[in-house]
Amino acid sequence: MISQGVILKNGQVLMVKQYVQRGDIVWNFPGGGIEGDETPEQACIREVKEETGYDVAIIRLLVKNSSKFTFEAEIISGSLHVDMEHEANTDILEAAWISLGDKEKFDSYTAPVLQLLNTPTR
Repeated sequence: MISQGVILKNGQVLMVKQYVQRGDIVWNFPGGGIEGDETPEQACIREVKEETGYDVAIIRLLVKNSSKFTFEAEIISGSLHVDMEHEANTDILEAAWISLGDKEKFDSYTAPVLQLLNTPTR
């Protein structure tokens, strides 16, 4: 299972540019595998920190499917930095704040998730 975080700030979303299993290079939300002793929330917090340098707090679960938890999160501290020495980050090329208007950065996986942010919490 994967856990990832969607973090918005000033009309931008935090994303990582990475190689994916299908061989493409895409912009994704920061996240990764849930380790054996972690909750999905703990995995999201750890993965965002590893991939972007930010400490985050979970706001709410946006979507869950058979392979992935996607959380809305907010930054509580830290600064943008990808630790390229970290073994788990070998697939990451960069992390950046992407304008929500920069539509070509979003694909059939990320665009629908961003639409969920416009729906109110139940």
